Amino acid sequence: MNPELIVGNNQSVTEIPEAWLTALERSGALAAKEILAAHLATDDAPLPEHDCVEVALVDDETSARVHEQFMGIPGETDVITFHHGEIVIGVEVAFRQAEENGEPPLRELLRYIVHGLLHLAGHEDEDPAERAAMEAAQEPLVAKLWPMTGQAV
Repeated sequence: MNPELIVGNNQSVTEIPEAWLTALERSGALAAKEILAAHLATDDAPLPEHDCVEVALVDDETSARVHEQFMGIPGETDVITFHHGEIVIGVEVAFRQAEENGEPPLRELLRYIVHGLLHLAGHEDEDPAERAAMEAAQEPLVAKLWPMTGQAV
């Protein structure tokens, strides 16, 4: 089963065009399909069980609150993934990171969605080896999906 993705803009600090939300939903659903088709999900991963994955775009204040509440870590973050099928993305973090890396902000948001989906597929990034393996799965997907995401807006 390939889950539907619903991307909601739950912040007002950074302008996010409606076309970006649609492009991210479409590309995110394709990313989930690719992850499942490539058997990148572990046996106990929650991604295959979800009909729908919700992505919440939030500001730094909300990101920091969720990060502290659910992970016990102070400060805003890029992506927090919940096994019940929700991905929380720090929009302000994404925009800052995109600027630092010379990337379009929409591509960075796509990267964060792919990252969250890989977490739902059972990937972790706590230690350097896990992080390298996750990036090895993540970056080719971002590169494959970016042309259609970027052109969609």
